[in-house]
Amino acid sequence: MADAPVELPGRLAILPFRNKVLLPGAIVRIRCTYPSSVKLVEQELWQREDRGLIGVLPVRDSEAAAVGSILSPGVGSDSGDGGRRSPGGSGGESTKQDAKSGKEPIHWHSRGVAARALHLSRGVEKPSGRVTYIVVLEGLCRFSVEELNARGSYHVARVSRLDMTKTELEQAEQDPDLIALSRQFKATAMELISVLEQKQKTVGRTKVLLETVPVYRLADIFVASFEISFEEQLAMLDSVDLKVRLSKATELVDRHLQSILVAEKITQKVEGQLSKSQKEFLLRQQMRAIKDELGDNDDDEDDIAALERKMQNAGMPANIWKHAQRELRRLRKMQPQQPGYSSSRAYLELIADLPWQKVSEERELDLRAAKESLDRDHYGLTKVKQRIIEYLAVRKLKPDARGPVLCFVGPPGVGKTSLATSIAKALNRKFIRISLGGVKDEADIRGHRRTYIGSMPGRLIDGLKRVSVNNPVMLLDEIDKTGSDVRGDPASALLEVLDPEQNKTFNDHYLNVPFDLSKVVFVATANRMQPIPPALLDRMEVIELPGYTPEEKLKIAMKHLLPRVLEQHGLSSAYLQIPEAVVKLIIERYTREAGVRNLERNLAALARAAAVKVAELDSTLRLGKEMQPITTTLLDSRLADGGEVEMEVIPMGQDISNTYENPSPMIVDEAMLEKVLGPPRFDDREAADRVSSPGVSVGLVWTSFGGEVQFVEATAMAGKGDLHLTGQLGDVIKESAQLALTWVRARSADLNLSPTSDINILESRDIHIHFPAGAVPKDGPSAGVTLVTSLVSLFSNRKVRADTAMTGEMTLRGLVLPVGGVKDKVLAAHRYGIKRVILPERNLKDLAEIPAPILAGIEILLVKRIEEVLGHAFENGFPLRLHSSL
Repeated sequence: MADAPVELPGRLAILPFRNKVLLPGAIVRIRCTYPSSVKLVEQELWQREDRGLIGVLPVRDSEAAAVGSILSPGVGSDSGDGGRRSPGGSGGESTKQDAKSGKEPIHWHSRGVAARALHLSRGVEKPSGRVTYIVVLEGLCRFSVEELNARGSYHVARVSRLDMTKTELEQAEQDPDLIALSRQFKATAMELISVLEQKQKTVGRTKVLLETVPVYRLADIFVASFEISFEEQLAMLDSVDLKVRLSKATELVDRHLQSILVAEKITQKVEGQLSKSQKEFLLRQQMRAIKDELGDNDDDEDDIAALERKMQNAGMPANIWKHAQRELRRLRKMQPQQPGYSSSRAYLELIADLPWQKVSEERELDLRAAKESLDRDHYGLTKVKQRIIEYLAVRKLKPDARGPVLCFVGPPGVGKTSLATSIAKALNRKFIRISLGGVKDEADIRGHRRTYIGSMPGRLIDGLKRVSVNNPVMLLDEIDKTGSDVRGDPASALLEVLDPEQNKTFNDHYLNVPFDLSKVVFVATANRMQPIPPALLDRMEVIELPGYTPEEKLKIAMKHLLPRVLEQHGLSSAYLQIPEAVVKLIIERYTREAGVRNLERNLAALARAAAVKVAELDSTLRLGKEMQPITTTLLDSRLADGGEVEMEVIPMGQDISNTYENPSPMIVDEAMLEKVLGPPRFDDREAADRVSSPGVSVGLVWTSFGGEVQFVEATAMAGKGDLHLTGQLGDVIKESAQLALTWVRARSADLNLSPTSDINILESRDIHIHFPAGAVPKDGPSAGVTLVTSLVSLFSNRKVRADTAMTGEMTLRGLVLPVGGVKDKVLAAHRYGIKRVILPERNLKDLAEIPAPILAGIEILLVKRIEEVLGHAFENGFPLRLHSSL
């Protein structure tokens, strides 16, 4: 960098510099990609060994005044990043090329800087022939453009020097004002350097420049290193007078210094003060104090105080209160923005909301009123209602008695849930229902641990929170339908809940403190007992609710279902009447179920049909808004036509509305029944049609929906003596079929199925046994006698009686063993019109549960051995050749 003034030639090749200004003393790197710039570099710099001077003129995009606007095709401008470079340093990086069209004018600035090329590099020529040059230029002195002309594809200007000569500089340095400005500039620059020394290690070179470079050159060098606007750069370029230049440079350096100091102050303030959480805590404490002075206490602290008062009023035990206080102190130290704040607060709110001491006020139990309520809400179920009355009597004599957990087991629609509701009503307690159907996660019972995201209390604790008392009647619905997987076994978690010795300290994983469940009256419901684990079943008293008889269904429909259906559909007996005979037809022909849900659905279908008729009739009786009133009265028109008019005098005491009676009620008959519900789904001839050929017998089975009639079909075909079983059968029923076939083959001679016992009745033929309704899974041992009867019917070619059904498990010796679900099976036979039922003799005790009207209409045949079954199953008995000693 030369300190002596540079001698300028008369003309200089001009390189446009877009939106940038090169100042004397600064170093800039320019990427030349446009043809005009490339041509200038090749002719003026690349091919010359001395690499003479060129002129760099700023080019602006705005419509500001410029010296000469040259319209030359193919002329553009290149751009770069300028900056001060210390001795030996590197220049700045170049920026993108200006892509202006050559048809647009180039607005040159009237003043520029003569520059000397310090370094040239040529890029690889692209396939299109385009070449890129990178030029590193050092600004030397200012000049003014006198004349601008084109030389080929680039421009050449006649210039005149603007900077002072050496003699003028020596004279100017003696000026006191300039000396004062120089000192002020250096002081400001030194202060800037001192601030930068703390962050940058290369500031030492800048100090050397400050001491060795003349002040008029330092101004340009310092300003070139700042990020300032294009207009400020132009103003610095136009500052030919040293005083003006130093004033502007001092102002810019001072502004840069102040911006650094402000940034440093902010950084020190952030880093030197308290941490973020401590700062927020301090500010919130101050804000709380300010709000206390203003009387505005609506903040989080007041919410926490309210939560604390709520916890104090909850009446929790002393050990739990200590635990809650510890959690509350932890919450006070946390900020609402912290991750664990919301979960801790939700936990404390749950503790405050739980009914630790709050109970339902029980009035004195009136057993007579409770019995009347049960009889009013439930028809039949005498044994069940008697057990509930006994339970209530014990509660009356000893209110704090730990009664058993009642479990109602029966088919759907027999009133299990409504019985639990009646118990809550009789005890004057709140009722809550918890459905356990499909629950497979133990956390649904015990809750999730608070370490998990989104943890929640179990259903039991959540239910107690909702009812706000600790002694409700809690119904555990569908307790037989819980499952188990990798997440645990809910049925095992219920062991603690239903054990009176353990549930007084029930520990929910989310709550994590013991809660007393001993005051809760638990009632469970299930469709079957088999899926319930034995340990859980042992903690409950099972009360079976069998299906209803047709007579009971009829009474229930007339007393309960029909009024409820009419009310739900906005009808009354004035619009729809369903006689008992029609309801009986619905029971016999359209429903074959243990409960009454399908019966209620059929009644609702009739009510909907009646509602349509009533709604249509109501719309026709009312005058529409679009209808115009009649201008001539009916009386006038009749008199005009000479007709007779019959008039009726209505006494004043009579209600006029009675003269416009509702139309006659719709009475459902058999024809309307078939029109609405369709053709009958069941009839009494089904059993006779199904057993019209040998090999078919009628069995009785038990399902979760009550008793059912199951037909068993057997047929023979040519084969190798194999047994084929179909109908989606389980392992137990498959073994029963194999056992039945073995017994028949062993007794074939005694049954007159073969001349001697040595002859194989399965010689050259296979047996296929099928259980219809193949989509329904079937299993159990009670079909043994039915299978034997079907096989004997097949081999003897004799038909089984169509009015006889049977059930019973058999042994290999021919004994008939007792089975379960006798009442449901007999009721199913009654629904199907079966007149004779064969039962094991050891099931005689179960007949006491069957209503007397049902027993009066069915002949019960008790048997001990298979031979007795065959004697009752066939018309005129089944002759046996010889009674075996087996």
